[in-house]
Amino acid sequence: MGAVSSVTAQSVHDFVVKDSRNQDVDLSIYKGKVLLIVNVAPKCGFANANYTELTELYHRYKDSDFVILAFPCNQFLHQAPGTGEELEHYACEKFKADYPVFQKVLVNGKNTAPIYKFLKANTRGFLGSTIKWNFTKFLIDKEGHVIQRYATTTFPLSIEGDIKKALEQS
Repeated sequence: MGAVSSVTAQSVHDFVVKDSRNQDVDLSIYKGKVLLIVNVAPKCGFANANYTELTELYHRYKDSDFVILAFPCNQFLHQAPGTGEELEHYACEKFKADYPVFQKVLVNGKNTAPIYKFLKANTRGFLGSTIKWNFTKFLIDKEGHVIQRYATTTFPLSIEGDIKKALEQS
């Protein structure tokens, strides 16, 4: 799924991922934009608050070169059942999410998606590099480098200041 190995990747812009309809998306199209990459799961107890706040942030800053990239993940108690298209439809219908939703990925284990290998290799969570749960967030600068990693319990609106700061950087 990656244009290059996650070991040799220099930024998230070096990856190609699959969208919800299984089409390739070259993440280099997001050069010059601040990204928030999130592993999402609609049946998670944190879903309502996170999806609602993600949509609110996206609507506030999408015209300022901010994009949310949502990657459904069914690894945590199977809280993201269904196809990529079904998960995108759910997010769009229930939470008015109009940011990109991609195919389901694995964020841990031997079959971890290359983009998530890269994200984890460039940050550390509270207990190491493993993703602990749904709605782990990674803030990415305009050059495609990881600025910060946020836990599930860090809700999107609480990182608005970090997003503003990243958008102000040239």
